[in-house]
Amino acid sequence: RTTMKSLRFISAEAFVSNAEFARKSLGAVAHDLFPLLFKASYLLEQGEVIHDLVENWPLFDFNMGKLLGATLDYQEDLSHRTCSVCLESCLTGLRDYVLNQSSPYTKKLKVVDLTGIKDVEVQFCKCKKTMGRWARTQLLSKLCSELLVYLQQAQCNPGTFEISIDVLIDLFVTERNYELVVQALLKKCSCPLKICCVAFRSDNLTLQKFFYIIKLTDPSLLRKLEIVHNVHLEMEHLEILFNSIRFPLLMSLTLPARTFNVRRFTATDEQMLSNIGEKMGEMTQLTELSMSFSILTGRIQKLLSPLKTPLKMLDVSNCSLNHADMAYLANSFHANHLETLDLSGHDIPELYPSTFFKLLSHCSSVLRSLTLEDCNIQDTHVNMLILGLSPCQKLQEFKFIGNPLSSPALKHLFTFLCELPMLKNVEFPVPRDCYPIGITYPIDDASLCRFDHQKYERVAEELNLILLQANREDVKASTPLFGSYDAAVQETNNELGAYLIKSFKETLEKFTTSFNKMS
Repeated sequence: RTTMKSLRFISAEAFVSNAEFARKSLGAVAHDLFPLLFKASYLLEQGEVIHDLVENWPLFDFNMGKLLGATLDYQEDLSHRTCSVCLESCLTGLRDYVLNQSSPYTKKLKVVDLTGIKDVEVQFCKCKKTMGRWARTQLLSKLCSELLVYLQQAQCNPGTFEISIDVLIDLFVTERNYELVVQALLKKCSCPLKICCVAFRSDNLTLQKFFYIIKLTDPSLLRKLEIVHNVHLEMEHLEILFNSIRFPLLMSLTLPARTFNVRRFTATDEQMLSNIGEKMGEMTQLTELSMSFSILTGRIQKLLSPLKTPLKMLDVSNCSLNHADMAYLANSFHANHLETLDLSGHDIPELYPSTFFKLLSHCSSVLRSLTLEDCNIQDTHVNMLILGLSPCQKLQEFKFIGNPLSSPALKHLFTFLCELPMLKNVEFPVPRDCYPIGITYPIDDASLCRFDHQKYERVAEELNLILLQANREDVKASTPLFGSYDAAVQETNNELGAYLIKSFKETLEKFTTSFNKMS
């Protein structure tokens, strides 16, 4: 599919394709052409031209999402291209904007917004080298620190110290880039480039470091907070966090696995949970909540009823919800607003079929993404599932990996899925008949790949043919055995892997020491 380009855009491409000529001629270019030239340079990966455009940026703001998004001159959205060449050129250009004293343009730039960049699995840039969120955090922090050092050492124009640019960014901090980011945030006041954290993700960080850096980010501006994987935050720590810091603009909250475990609750814990619910109720902008792999049996109402704003996104996968929890969700004011819902890891047909379908009917007019992985959905439940999904005409994504469904049942389901007009992405399980007879669900990791791959390929082809015959080539159907693509995890998997090995080694050493003492 080719996207139409205006004559202006084609001319811009021609201009920037000769980097040497373009860089020499920038001084004669009208201000309002800079955005057009930027997008053309980004499409052609002309790093040197991108650098010079940013270094001499003549406008008040520089918004990556808008600059790379669909425009009248070129409809294609390039904001999902996290091309390393282009992004590095952008950020170094920004540093040199501050330092460049000979630019013919008056320095008007006040706001740089980097939050519109989207990290996706498939990259279309020629260099095939991406710069993810973690690397962008790293590079911006490094450039801010270097800028300060240079300004302190060099004889700079006094006007340079008056430059103040807010750089809006989604920070991603782990143990490996923690010190660098802390230094940049500590020196924010004296640096012309001021890091403004709009979203914050932390992984592989001690609690002490997490609490320290979250205060440095200016939590009053934070819209999204993700505390994931190797941050050992438990309920008492969450209460301390909410009691000591206010998050007035927070719209999205992700908590790590095992934050809550009601199985070992005391009366004090019950009070603590109520306090956390009340604190979340004070976050009047909160509409997205993810609490997967916590044990929340019978406590969903206590946690969610204080919320003043209806949730649009809720992830309670593998949270051991009971009938009371599902009944609360189905009847709550959240139900009519849920656009994204993840109930994976619950035996829906066995535990609460009618309550689940009630919840589904309430959110059907707005639901865009539904995830029901490892929910024990079998062939006998498919007709009921089709009935429940029929009103969900806005559904764009349906994920149901890990369910014991046969090839005929999947074909029947796919024939129906073709009728959902907005559907774009389906993640379906390996058919049960591709596994050895007697396989038990949920399938353990060791047995996950032990299926008839040739038979699976044949079935997958037949399912894609159903889509093709219904003119639904726009629907992507896949079976990601080990979960959907996560750009953040992909980018830092080496560090996380090393951390897990280290943790395993320490546990083994403790066990050996204890065993030796017993002997």
